[in-house]
Amino acid sequence: MPWDFHPALTEERLRLCARMLANARRDALAMASYELGDDPWSVGCRAFAFGRHRLRRAAESGDYPWLEVLDDSAHFVFVIGGNGQGVPVRFYRGAADDPTDRTLRRQETESEQLSLALGEEAAAGLVFRFAVETGEGGRVDRVVFLALRGEERVECFWPVPLELPPASAGAAEQLRLIADDGYAGPAPHVPGAPPGPALPRRKPVPPLHRRQAGLF
Repeated sequence: MPWDFHPALTEERLRLCARMLANARRDALAMASYELGDDPWSVGCRAFAFGRHRLRRAAESGDYPWLEVLDDSAHFVFVIGGNGQGVPVRFYRGAADDPTDRTLRRQETESEQLSLALGEEAAAGLVFRFAVETGEGGRVDRVVFLALRGEERVECFWPVPLELPPASAGAAEQLRLIADDGYAGPAPHVPGAPPGPALPRRKPVPPLHRRQAGLF
């Protein structure tokens, strides 16, 4: 089970992260405009961006001190666990039982953080991933938490228990995001009403404080 690798990987935390990723894809599907040229690729890009934004926003809110962002680039890596000793995790859309070479690739910061969390020997070749599996219409079928070591060895395969967001007939209803990350979604627009205040700029994510290699 995930928590056998590290106590920070609790069921409650993994379910919260998986729910944010599932809701992100739901919202990307709700916003899709196939008449204007959207296709599975563009929806997938938007779902990734929405998932990254949800996790980042939750980390910045201060409501989840165990959640941090390690790499805010296109190689997005987040950390479950605090005090610089948490476990780095990434997510992808695809089959949990058939990860690609790109999915298995580790970023340098990810490798360093995992060595801090588990020790160099236990972390050798290991990655933690959320696999977002989709079915008809691109909707989420399930989210699986994986621990993978190399190309052949699956050390953990845990389908996250989730009540997946239902597909609504109205996009406006779908766009009311579930407040699992402190964001209730965009307010409905009233014709003739003055525009709302400008959104505040996003605060930069502070870097994680790491111990020196000789201390673990």
